[in-house]
Amino acid sequence: MVDSRLHDLAAIEAAVWRELAAAPQPGHAWRQGVLATTDGRAADARTVVLREVDPEARSLLSFTDARSPKVRQVETHPQGMLVLWSEPLGWQLRLAVRLGVETAGLLVSSRWARLKMTPAAHDYLSPMPPGSPIEHPTPERGTREHFAVLAMAVESIDWLELHALGHRRARFDAAGRRWLAP
Repeated sequence: MVDSRLHDLAAIEAAVWRELAAAPQPGHAWRQGVLATTDGRAADARTVVLREVDPEARSLLSFTDARSPKVRQVETHPQGMLVLWSEPLGWQLRLAVRLGVETAGLLVSSRWARLKMTPAAHDYLSPMPPGSPIEHPTPERGTREHFAVLAMAVESIDWLELHALGHRRARFDAAGRRWLAP
């Protein structure tokens, strides 16, 4: 078996960011990931959809309902972990992120302008907060007032490659690039 994998840490980090930049496209393995947060007592995790990635700013954007429990968690504990898996690459990413929620301003209104005419807009138009008990699903719609942008500033990336020739792991953060034991 010929080893065609990347072996230079700088090249691996660049490849990670190229893949992340493509992740918001439908069908990309990293479009949906699991975001873990805490309320200070217990961990909480849910799937989020990556909507935008800015490799230069090392930031990611997702959308949320401002009434969701994760928003309260982020307000009090802004650290989170986003986990992404790509079967085609055999790569798992664990991104330590600093979280912030925007509910007003140009960042929010410009994203809503692009989203409001799509089926995804319904996710943010429910008159009830996420997780509320309801009798049955209803097409009832509220207003945009609950649409929010979840910003994730990437502080570190833990990269794990699962491969038949051997698993490899590396970390990319403010301290630099380094290999880790898988």
